[in-house]
Amino acid sequence: MGLPHLVIVGADKGGVGKTVVARTVLDYFKSVGVDARAVDTQQPAGNLIRFHKDVTEVIDLSSSDGQIKVFDSLPKHPVTVIDIQAGLLTPTLTLLSEIGLLAMVQDGKMNVTTMQVIGSTVQSLSEIEVAAKILTGSRHFIVKNHTNDAAFFAGLNVATDAMKAGTALIDIPKLDERATEYVEAAATSFSEYAKTGDSFVMRGKVGHWLKSVFAQYEATKLNIV
Repeated sequence: MGLPHLVIVGADKGGVGKTVVARTVLDYFKSVGVDARAVDTQQPAGNLIRFHKDVTEVIDLSSSDGQIKVFDSLPKHPVTVIDIQAGLLTPTLTLLSEIGLLAMVQDGKMNVTTMQVIGSTVQSLSEIEVAAKILTGSRHFIVKNHTNDAAFFAGLNVATDAMKAGTALIDIPKLDERATEYVEAAATSFSEYAKTGDSFVMRGKVGHWLKSVFAQYEATKLNIV
């Protein structure tokens, strides 16, 4: 087995589709035969757990007990995916630096990938720079998630310097709104809906979209082997 791989999906800003990204990440690892556990930090009831019940646990990552439960057990799991609650990304990354987990990446003992989902504001761009400073030496993916936007990122194309602060850019295309509604109503994973969903048309749309997302993950080598 390779090194433990921690994948953090988050943003300090809310409403940018972090959980959608985390769901696709779990689908991706399953598609390549990697067992991934998930940590849902959305308090109190969780959100990610609705779609990946079999591998997800809701944990309060702002507490020391929750941090021990997640980070002490990393060596037991090939991949751990954490869906970070809004506002907790920078504090979590700072914690990983303080406890020496990011230093383990430099020592070749751990893989860490941070997927920072950005919004359409200048604040998001400044958050990228803050995270990049903490994550020096670790993989830092900037994610533009179009699944819940219109012309959401129209004004960000000029911000190339801030975007370059990450080690890769992932651009997730917009999923048909009705397809999104069907998957939400089914409360299942995207990949499961693409196989067994109640609408032939929507299964096709979800499956086609998911393939394009997986292609982005393949291109950035999300699955470190």
